[in-house]
Amino acid sequence: MYRVHPRRTHQEGSLKQRPMRNKVQMKWTMLVFAALVACAFGAGCRREIAPGPDVWAVVNGKEILREDVEKIFRSRVTADAPTPSQEEALSLQLSILDELVNSEILLQRANKMNLVASDAEVEDKFTESKSPYTEEEFQKKLKDTGLSVDDLRSDIRRQLSIQKLLNREVVAKISITDQDISDFYNKNRAQFNVTEPQYHVAQIVITPRADPTVHNRKNDKAANEAEAGRKAAMLIQKLNAGADFAELAADYSEDASASTGGDLGFQPQSSFNKSDPVLKNAVLSLKPGGVTQPIHVKDGGYIILKLVAKEASGQRELSDVQVQQAIRDALRTRKEQLLRSAYLVEARDEAHVTNYLARQILEFAGKLPSAK
Repeated sequence: MYRVHPRRTHQEGSLKQRPMRNKVQMKWTMLVFAALVACAFGAGCRREIAPGPDVWAVVNGKEILREDVEKIFRSRVTADAPTPSQEEALSLQLSILDELVNSEILLQRANKMNLVASDAEVEDKFTESKSPYTEEEFQKKLKDTGLSVDDLRSDIRRQLSIQKLLNREVVAKISITDQDISDFYNKNRAQFNVTEPQYHVAQIVITPRADPTVHNRKNDKAANEAEAGRKAAMLIQKLNAGADFAELAADYSEDASASTGGDLGFQPQSSFNKSDPVLKNAVLSLKPGGVTQPIHVKDGGYIILKLVAKEASGQRELSDVQVQQAIRDALRTRKEQLLRSAYLVEARDEAHVTNYLARQILEFAGKLPSAK
């Protein structure tokens, strides 16, 4: 008998070969996929192309333009200062760009959390920033810095929004305990040993010449000695009627301390040896809360002084409320700086940032293409 061997059909042969083909195809697919992944994440395979020559950075899809950086750059380079070298200029522009990148990252987070400053908040801050200047002075300041009113409002909105974000995400999480204060005091006890009496002084300064670089809230400045005398008399009258010294200083004082309500903080008694003997004697003769009459000074102006508080020399104990508050403020500031830095690092790690300016500087050996 003959055995009839079953004839393998073409389809059956294909079925037996198919698993091997599938394995080869799968292996090839995996190799291609691995190559694509390496290309997507490798520095040498894919390089983002700048959207345009005037785009200096992109933050999560939001462009930061050359113009944005150069506006701030012009406002920081004063006309009377030496012209910076190309390297100095690019270094400053890189630093400014980094600031804008960081603020854009934080602003985007503020947007997601619905913490963007309202129009009313922006307008209030705008009015406050403008109030120390006359309209002419304000317009000149804008012209000198190359900024527009819209630029200023935009910057105010950005700053207020970022501050809201940091207040929620950083400041609200800071807690300083009584134990923290006690530990700090015990480790730094020598810092609270005061070697000489301390005088907490505030002042209102009136000058006989209007200084365009100095401003107060009412933009009130004496133009000559006669006006200075009348202004001093007016202020004493207001103080005698019960007006707040700090408010008057902020409104009328013609020096940098106007921004702090005339507050000069605590001064050691020896520091007054360098000042006019008349001023020294006036301070030393005051009792806490007392205010001097206008003191005529050598340049023709006047100074009104207030002794806010006086502290004797000696060791300050932890039971002193002022010591506790000083330590609490110092610890809070230190912790806030740390948490702000950590928060920014985390936010930047999560962002997608491309710095085209830095790339161009490297590619063109410290120059921009336009400056070759």
